[in-house]
Amino acid sequence: MRINKFVAQATGLSRRAADLALQEGRVLINQRLAGPGDSAGESDTVQLDGRPIKAVASHLTIMLNKPAGYVCSRAGQGSRTIYDLLPPEYHRLKPAGRLDKESSGLLLLTDDGDLANRLTHPRYAKTKIYEISLNKPLAAADKTKLEQGVKVEDYVSRFSLAAIDSRTWRVSLGQGRNRQIRRTFAVLGYTVEKLRRDHFGPYSLDDLASGEYRVYYNLGKADDSPAD
Repeated sequence: MRINKFVAQATGLSRRAADLALQEGRVLINQRLAGPGDSAGESDTVQLDGRPIKAVASHLTIMLNKPAGYVCSRAGQGSRTIYDLLPPEYHRLKPAGRLDKESSGLLLLTDDGDLANRLTHPRYAKTKIYEISLNKPLAAADKTKLEQGVKVEDYVSRFSLAAIDSRTWRVSLGQGRNRQIRRTFAVLGYTVEKLRRDHFGPYSLDDLASGEYRVYYNLGKADDSPAD
């Protein structure tokens, strides 16, 4: 295993932070200074800042049904955070894709950097499905615009919609821009009053209650083919 990946998995650091630790000479392999091109295995002794670290034998992922009103960060700056909903042993896990404070629904937190990349990198184009409520009925002409593409800042946003009623819609989205659904509807004069994510790629909330979570090990080894 490449040493930066080994350090990231063993410590919960991001890959970038692991690379920085290597650049700063803080990582040893078998008492030798590690370089960015080195590899490490189970039989090697790896140290970070003088302390031995071990590669994670299996990866842990949490599926959380995030309630509205919680932020997806450790530093809530006065707001409740998703980590308030989890026991301390899961606080090292990081979200793979985020939901804004007022949005709810399916959120995956993991120590598996590869899984996080497969879920969030544009080349894999994982479809996300949301149920949203608008402040007023969606006009047919605006539905067509949304499906054909709406210019939002420096990109074109498009998604498919299925009606639940005139103000409640199921949105299927392959892109993943920050607050994309809210910003796209705002361009056309609508306010998204409620937003809940029900599906993320092959994963769905099913009957998971708001504020509850499920624990998985080594999730996502069979669905990793890039999108065409």
